Amino acid sequence: MLGWFNTKEVDAFADSLVAELVERVPPAGGGVSGRKGLERVTRSFGAALGRIDDFARSQRLNVYKKAHFVNRVRWSLREAGYPADFIETMVQELLVHLTPPKGKKA
Repeated sequence: MLGWFNTKEVDAFADSLVAELVERVPPAGGGVSGRKGLERVTRSFGAALGRIDDFARSQRLNVYKKAHFVNRVRWSLREAGYPADFIETMVQELLVHLTPPKGKKA
């Protein structure tokens, strides 16, 4: 039961993703707003989105850990200086990658 709330691995993974994003697409570089910014990030950050899929399958994330992961990424991106609309779009994309399609087990 205590493992349900253990977010050590989730935190480490979220931090590594944000660090990689900041390195590949710096917030000061411009062009990171909304859907177009997400498309640009997806092109340069596509392998990391695949890592998110693999992580979600291997860790069997519960509702608490998914929410914690997304919230940690959201606040880290905000602290890094990304625009609010980009952050919300990125969070929505993360949720898509954290949630397996219906009818398929991880």
